[in-house]
Amino acid sequence: MEQELQSLLATALEEINAAAGETVLEEARLRYLGKKGLVTALSARMREVPPDQKAAIGSCLNDARTGITAALETRKAALQAEQDARAAEGLDVTLPGRPLPAGALHPMTQVLDRAIRILRRMGFALATGPEVETEWHCFDALNTPADHPARNESDTFYFPNGMLLRTHTSSVQVRTMQTQSPPVRIIAPGSAFRRDEIDATHLSAFHQLEGLYVAPDVSLADLKGTLAYFFRALFGKDTEIRFRPHFFPFTEPSYEVDVKLAPKGQTPRWVEILGCGMVDPAVFTAICESRGDDVYHPDRVTGFAFGMGLERLAMIQWGIPDIRHLIENDVRFLQQFA
Repeated sequence: MEQELQSLLATALEEINAAAGETVLEEARLRYLGKKGLVTALSARMREVPPDQKAAIGSCLNDARTGITAALETRKAALQAEQDARAAEGLDVTLPGRPLPAGALHPMTQVLDRAIRILRRMGFALATGPEVETEWHCFDALNTPADHPARNESDTFYFPNGMLLRTHTSSVQVRTMQTQSPPVRIIAPGSAFRRDEIDATHLSAFHQLEGLYVAPDVSLADLKGTLAYFFRALFGKDTEIRFRPHFFPFTEPSYEVDVKLAPKGQTPRWVEILGCGMVDPAVFTAICESRGDDVYHPDRVTGFAFGMGLERLAMIQWGIPDIRHLIENDVRFLQQFA
């Protein structure tokens, strides 16, 4: 059996060294080392070897297995080297490399990051909430009457179970007040959804950034000062801002804020950018009823809230004329921000 092993090893090494490809090499491995291979078959015959010869035969068997394995690895490396050499034929390594184009964050990500950094410097903390909401969190808690147009199925995406896709991230403000006691100073960036026709200025799925500050003696002056600082930090210190009285169910008094744009070569114009106001006492009352205490009682705290569309911020920041550019992922458009 010892001579048989030596002969098998010599034959295997010759066959392995002559293998012309990885397929042939794999066939040789299976022939000798597979479950039904020749070395495996000889290993099974060890029980027939006389006890005084087992040590010598076992050593030869291990030498054969080790030698075949080493030969297979060596030949595989050689075949790979030959393949690499063929692939590199005709390659001029002295040619300069081709520069890779620089990547960049999406303009929406850029404007969101800038807005968050500014507001974080002002003491606002980040807050998140679910995109699938209840009517109470999205409307009732925010003093939105049952006949308000926003609650119609023509404006809001409802599910059969009565849940809905949130129409604004104001629901995060409600959930935050339910779980945290004042003072509260948060911003809530995230997606919102409405049944809007998609055109140059509207999307059915968009992004908002809302803010809330509740504490004793928060005033309208605090709101105006916060937003004035924010927009001048975002668009430049000479940015002109104006507040126009408006109506929202969840704030009183309420305002819309415009920013004056002066595009190069165009007449300056005012652009509506967000809605804001002092939190309506009815909202605080709803929160107290939900919590079962009076820490948000209108006689104890006041607050302001604001909400803005991030797509609108990006369009103003870079003069983008069509909101659809922000969702089409056209590389020609996105390369401008690299």
